[in-house]
Amino acid sequence: MSSLPPFAAVVLAGGRAPRLGGLPKPQLDVGGQSMLTAVLTAVDGAAPRVVVGPSQPVPAGVRLVREQPPGGGPVPALAAGLAAVGDAEVVAVLAADLPFVTAAVVTALRERLTGDGVLVVDDTGRDQLLLGVWRTAALRAATTGARPHAPLRGLLAPLAVRRYRPVGSPDRPPPWTDCDTPAELARARAAAVGRLGDRPRG
Repeated sequence: MSSLPPFAAVVLAGGRAPRLGGLPKPQLDVGGQSMLTAVLTAVDGAAPRVVVGPSQPVPAGVRLVREQPPGGGPVPALAAGLAAVGDAEVVAVLAADLPFVTAAVVTALRERLTGDGVLVVDDTGRDQLLLGVWRTAALRAATTGARPHAPLRGLLAPLAVRRYRPVGSPDRPPPWTDCDTPAELARARAAAVGRLGDRPRG
């Protein structure tokens, strides 16, 4: 059994995705599954798993909640998710459009949790604010009284945050790969098809 403490997971699955024609982005297929399914699989060991966003399909056992006000941005969404994780002391916070995130990355973050939180840094040195593991109490304190549409970066700035840069793999896009535009979605789908095509057939 893992010696790591138990954790919950909050997946932010809101937003109107205007650059994708307003489509429900978390439900878009990459590699034969929705992006939301990929993210929930990466946090399969979490309890509870909470998805924050509009009404949409979620697996059995996953709780779906809505931020207030609806469409108020990532800060109210984070607050709504934190309200639903109960007494969990550690929480993974991820965006719902990360089709290549893995359980191994989430475990590596949990292993590196010190201070208030740890998050992934991409290969340009940019913090990936929605790919991290946190002390639940620290995030709850940070979101208390926050206004809708407040910038998440400013909210997290005062916290003691550790950075983690995952080791890349030549046959897999990096775990922070997201899909905000049609071109990004097309590249992700092409990469997923390539990976599936390389698998040995039994």
